[in-house]
Amino acid sequence: MSVLVFIDTAGGQVKKSSLEAISYAAKIAEQLGTSTEGIVLGSSAEDLAALGKYGVKKIHHANQADLDQLDAQRYAKVIADTATASGATVIVFSNNVDGKAIAPRLSARLKAGLVSGAVSLPDTSNGFTVKKTVFSGKAFANISVNTPVKILALNPNAFQIIAGDGSAEVVSISPDAGASRVKVTATNKASGEIVLTEAEIVVSAGRGMKGPENWGMIEELAKVLHAGLACSRPVADAHWRPHNEHVGQTGFAIAPNLYIAVGISGAIQHLAGVNRSKVIVVINKDPEAPFFKAADYGIVGDAFEVVPQLTAAIKKLKGVA
Repeated sequence: MSVLVFIDTAGGQVKKSSLEAISYAAKIAEQLGTSTEGIVLGSSAEDLAALGKYGVKKIHHANQADLDQLDAQRYAKVIADTATASGATVIVFSNNVDGKAIAPRLSARLKAGLVSGAVSLPDTSNGFTVKKTVFSGKAFANISVNTPVKILALNPNAFQIIAGDGSAEVVSISPDAGASRVKVTATNKASGEIVLTEAEIVVSAGRGMKGPENWGMIEELAKVLHAGLACSRPVADAHWRPHNEHVGQTGFAIAPNLYIAVGISGAIQHLAGVNRSKVIVVINKDPEAPFFKAADYGIVGDAFEVVPQLTAAIKKLKGVA
């Protein structure tokens, strides 16, 4: 019996959301009186043993070049075989793009109950009940899972990374992943220093910026905050900003600790992608903008006056020239 966590990587580096998933899995293992094991597929530049400080005791590493590219069917097969061999009764993913592709396939293979979008530790006092988001984050549901094997996909930024001491045992495995039916012909990576879905602070702007030539002050604010850059759909559709910065119902769904929205009215489609943010700050000159109803803090004013002053104040606070 164990709790198995899928440790997701990008370019050989462990994703921040995976560190959250490891900490989450370790707490579940503590509840169940068992240990946490991890699985890494493909080559990794990380010191995997060092991940033990987040609570994982043993890591199964399939260091195979043919697993460097995500193939959800093959990944699901390898994880299923590893879970069965290690006696895992709970399998944890991050509810990111990779997790959403693999977890349902694994659920079908193992005939295991799946809860995607988990936001807290399961209640194991009377069965196994997990709280998750529903209706694009507008409400919560408590789901009881009764299958022998349970699969949980944790929402990014829903659980704190807990670091301590310890080192994980790294075991090399050579799984038979089967033949791939996916051929990757090219990989186009989004530019930018901070991956939007991993960012703890996000600065976003909309049509209130009037044009792409005015984005410099948004970029400067993001830089001083070490934040990710985002935009509303009309901005991406108008090619003011790249589509990989589009957040909302039809773009990326994010959950940063701080989301600053500049010149965005706050249509329901946009809110669906950002309403899991822990703190929302809205800057808009229209006091009737719908976004103010969802905001924790609001500034009614012209963005072209407010944002430069806000940036200057943050620089002064940080002692940045």
